[in-house]
Amino acid sequence: MGVLKVIEVLANSNKGWEDAARNAVAHASKTVKHIRSVYVQEQSATVTNGEISQYRVNVKITFEIEE
Repeated sequence: MGVLKVIEVLANSNKGWEDAARNAVAHASKTVKHIRSVYVQEQSATVTNGEISQYRVNVKITFEIEE
């Protein structure tokens, strides 16, 4: 294993926190290669008319830097 780097990503979903985390990884993987792990740092949600309308996550994504 070489050098690892960590980036912070915010993502959301109307399905749930797990889906929001998947969205974060899917979006980051479009430009970041060699993703090794994701750490969910924070979870939150927005409420509309007494119901959760958006699930939000703040994640840290770790990836290996190419040599």
